[in-house]
Amino acid sequence: MANTSRSGSTPSPARFGFSDAGRAEEQLRAAGWWSDSGPVAEPVVAALSRAPDPDLALHSLDRLREAVGPAWSELSGLLAEDVGLRGRLFAVLGTSTTFADHLVAHPEDWRRLCSDRFRERTLDGYTSVLLDAVHADRADGAPGTPAGPVATVCGTEAVSALRGAYRGLLLEIAGRDVGRVVEPSLPAAAYEQVAAALSDAAVAALRAALAVAVAESGFDEDDPFPRLAVIAMGKCGGCELNYVSDVDVVFVAEAEEDLGAATRLASLLMRIAGASFFEIDAALRPEGKAGALVRTLDGHLNYFRRWARTWEFQALLKARPVAGDEDLGARYHAAVQPLVWTAGEREGFVGDVQAMRRRVEDHVPADIAERELKLGRGGLRDVEFAVQLLQMVHGRSDESLRQAPTLEALLALGDGGYVARADAADLVDSYCFLRRLEHRLQLQKLRRTHLFPDFDDAEVLHVVARALGLRSSGRTSAGQALVAEFRRHLNRVRRLHEKLFYRPLLEAVAKVPTEALRLTTRAATERLAALGFLSPEGALRHIQSLTSGMSRRASIQGTLLPMLLDLLATTPDPDGGLLAYRKVSEALAETPWYLRLLRDEGVVAERLALLLGTAKLVPELLVRAPEVLRLLSDTPALAERDQEEAATSLRSAVGRYSDPGRAAAAARSLRRHELLRIACADLLGLMEPTEVFRGLSNVWAAVLESALDVSMRTIAAQHGGPPPARIAVIGMGRLGGGELGYGSDADVLFVCEPTEDADEQLAVRYATAVVEQVRRLLGAPSQDPPLEVDIDLRPEGRQGPLVRTLDSYRTYYDRWGEVWEAQALLRARPVAGDRELGERFRTAIDPVRYPVGGLDEDKVREIRRIKARVDSERLPRGADPATHTKLGRGGLADVEWTLQLLQLRHAHDLPALRTPSTVEGLRVAAEAGLLDEQDAAELTEAWTLAMRVRNAVMLVRGKPDDQLPKKVRELSAVGAALGYPQGVDSGAVVDDYLRVTRHARSVVERVFYEF
Repeated sequence: MANTSRSGSTPSPARFGFSDAGRAEEQLRAAGWWSDSGPVAEPVVAALSRAPDPDLALHSLDRLREAVGPAWSELSGLLAEDVGLRGRLFAVLGTSTTFADHLVAHPEDWRRLCSDRFRERTLDGYTSVLLDAVHADRADGAPGTPAGPVATVCGTEAVSALRGAYRGLLLEIAGRDVGRVVEPSLPAAAYEQVAAALSDAAVAALRAALAVAVAESGFDEDDPFPRLAVIAMGKCGGCELNYVSDVDVVFVAEAEEDLGAATRLASLLMRIAGASFFEIDAALRPEGKAGALVRTLDGHLNYFRRWARTWEFQALLKARPVAGDEDLGARYHAAVQPLVWTAGEREGFVGDVQAMRRRVEDHVPADIAERELKLGRGGLRDVEFAVQLLQMVHGRSDESLRQAPTLEALLALGDGGYVARADAADLVDSYCFLRRLEHRLQLQKLRRTHLFPDFDDAEVLHVVARALGLRSSGRTSAGQALVAEFRRHLNRVRRLHEKLFYRPLLEAVAKVPTEALRLTTRAATERLAALGFLSPEGALRHIQSLTSGMSRRASIQGTLLPMLLDLLATTPDPDGGLLAYRKVSEALAETPWYLRLLRDEGVVAERLALLLGTAKLVPELLVRAPEVLRLLSDTPALAERDQEEAATSLRSAVGRYSDPGRAAAAARSLRRHELLRIACADLLGLMEPTEVFRGLSNVWAAVLESALDVSMRTIAAQHGGPPPARIAVIGMGRLGGGELGYGSDADVLFVCEPTEDADEQLAVRYATAVVEQVRRLLGAPSQDPPLEVDIDLRPEGRQGPLVRTLDSYRTYYDRWGEVWEAQALLRARPVAGDRELGERFRTAIDPVRYPVGGLDEDKVREIRRIKARVDSERLPRGADPATHTKLGRGGLADVEWTLQLLQLRHAHDLPALRTPSTVEGLRVAAEAGLLDEQDAAELTEAWTLAMRVRNAVMLVRGKPDDQLPKKVRELSAVGAALGYPQGVDSGAVVDDYLRVTRHARSVVERVFYEF
């Protein structure tokens, strides 16, 4: 219904906050959102009205409409449907003229803000985008090293490509940052998340610029490649960068003979980055701008030991290697950090830092001092100087304070008692407000500024306030509210700065030698370090917490811990294992048998240490299913329990509940028990992989059966009669194949049939209500791995009905079924519900999935085309196709599609090939001569390894991931979960995976693609 004013006249855009109503109406009409009777697309117009500057947003959108041309209809339609796109795009356009210019110049970039492709990027993701912009080759090494990627686009073309790609990344970050202002339903982006993303984007920019610099430098045998490391300082080093800022760096070369070439490479990097992204500031190097641009590591260390001033050590607090030679950068960082934490002992150290802050403040021009939110009184520098001074004084003895990001350091100071918790909380609140305000000011024209708007400029203040989420309240305008907030935070920061920065305690503590401040027992820390604990002080704190006091519990822990520490030392993550042990012990502190079991059953302690030092998922489940601990001393109960018995027990226990919520809670509890039992047996090497897959599948099927049963009973009771339909659950995908992993969803179809004398429409409505309740019960939030019921493989996909009758399925597959649907049905089998109906469904689909005469060549080509598209489009951006277990080369999809093509072509004539199991299907294919035995063995090995790696990653990280980890510690833990012996290089895990999947991919290319 059209909107009208109270008088009945045609509404004006002015009602939606547009100041130039005539121009706004013209632009809204051109967009198709306004008619003579008012707004046509009110949600869109209303969202525009919530933009920080609605007129600017609409004007920029009008420019974008002209730029996108025929694609406007698509964009316009998505704006009406996609709340995320609407919020992000309108907020950005209503804040920044520069991003509007970018979108006009790059009209396709609006798609970056669409919800279906919008996601947080990692550093690798940012780097990949920028390297792709200059068509860098895909090398394994870091950019700026001999084995690293080199750009194939140089000069002005590279600068233009990098500038556009980098602006596109900033657009994504800005969309996440300000989108909630327009659409409150969008998730909030905390300041630290935005700052970290901007820092990652800047680091990626440095790496991409380095790849271009290498290409332009032309190193060869006569001019060898130098080893150069780029060290980020300042806000980039602290992962707290602004939208627009110089990036402070220091350059380090490996050897004196590298200095000439390294200086040339560093200069090229600075030129390319300055033209493409931001200015590079190398003034924090030894001797400042008067010093050499590049020095060797020894040159840096000699300078710091002999001539460095206090502020230079303060600057090193945030130093971190970000580009170039990683080993050299790591050695620089390791070498300078001890110097940072001894600088506090220098004579007059505290006074030097205080005097420097006063000098900075004195240099702020008087006419802007009260609007200078970075350097002025109560500004950002007040917080940062206070935090850094406290860090450098107290961090000599307390390593928890050695944090580069200001907020993390501030929180650590509060946790350690060096700052009152209330003061720390107030400083965090004010610092975040000032940084967000700084970001909004810079976003307007993507210019470097730290100056608050003129207090009398109501129009600008209004826009900035709205960009921060402030709105008018009563007689107070948004701009006035912003000024009041700004002054409140400045006053609070200044008060706390003076309280902390000039406290007499700092001088007193700084005069105490570092060794005298250490409260830990040296022998204990040395022992822990020798055992392999990376943070012996942290480990000692865990031990002290577990053994403190005079209780019986503390006494038993004191007896157990020497043994447990030795056991944890043999695991991939001793520190994480000890932390997990402490958490489990605290959670089970009131469980009377817990410590007694560990003390009296040595095998339990041994197995528990291995589990906790390897897998994060185990302690997460263990604190909620502690009864599984008892099974660690009973191998048959742990690993040899009959799978059907476990499923039957689960169904029986849940069946005692009539309330759906209590039944679902019981199902979750029993599933948690089984999940943990299987995980423990798996990690301890007590179960074969196929048994693990089958056990997880049976647990899922039992949960589905239980949820279906209680839902059928409760929905029937609501209708006041017996169930009017029989329902069967058909497992698809890996559930159908009995090959689920720890983090797998359940792909299913639901089929129903009216009971005697029941109306078909009533039966379908009843079954649909049942299915909706099943999904609701199982999909409820939980701390356990999720129970996602996926029915997207049903006819017509997400647009199709949740449930169909058997006849409806027959009709659909006979008339409209496509080859990919026949392929999906290859793994279909009844897993829950009415067994007889499930078997009739299986019989009904046999002619579809096992076609007479196999497939004609057109359908074979169609399957290959679909697979090729999956290979090119479904792999996540930034994922490594060589180590992606699901969609990578020689991974799960490769093997499964190869078998499924053979089944579609030959299963009609070979009944033994009609199996939903991948491993069984490969065995039968080899016996029937469809696969060479060696090929079948290689495919089976690759598929099994990929499944095991996926499971191992889930166990190690506590969350699903299809990518083999890159971090050495996680990779070592994955190797341990796979059964590699202690001490094996983590690289062997990758090498073995690459070898196995490479062989499998060769088979896939010959058999599936017939290359």
